[in-house]
Amino acid sequence: MSDKNLLQFTALVEPVTSMISNAEIDADLESRLNAAFPPSNETFRSIEHACHEAIQAGWMCSQGGEGRRFGRVLEPSPKTNNLSVDVVDLTDIVGPHHRHPTGEVCMIMPVTEGACFDGHAAGWCVNPPGSAHRPTVTNGRALVLYLLPEGKIEFTK
Repeated sequence: MSDKNLLQFTALVEPVTSMISNAEIDADLESRLNAAFPPSNETFRSIEHACHEAIQAGWMCSQGGEGRRFGRVLEPSPKTNNLSVDVVDLTDIVGPHHRHPTGEVCMIMPVTEGACFDGHAAGWCVNPPGSAHRPTVTNGRALVLYLLPEGKIEFTK
């Protein structure tokens, strides 16, 4: 992955990270993200397209195996409004249990028509601070870009 790729991707997600930067990580933020950046929105589509290209190029979702590929794309920094950016490529799977000490904001990009992430179709879902789950994709394959304030996530054993 080149610095150019990272700079371009950082610029693509900047409108989203800006909206999240001073917001409470809650249901209201989920509603605002779905209104501002629905799946038909140019920003949403550009990020989705960039994820598919980066996966194809091999520099995104380079860890894991068939059915569950993942990787951190951007570490939290001032350029990302202190949010880390990770992308997972999941197919009909229940992932590892984890907790979100500072919350989690997820951009859901179904690859298979009808695929859902934690019961959500294309769009945004927000898990508040202190929440925990087993990330679950049903009905096919989906990419999920998730943003973590301060990059915090706690995997349980």
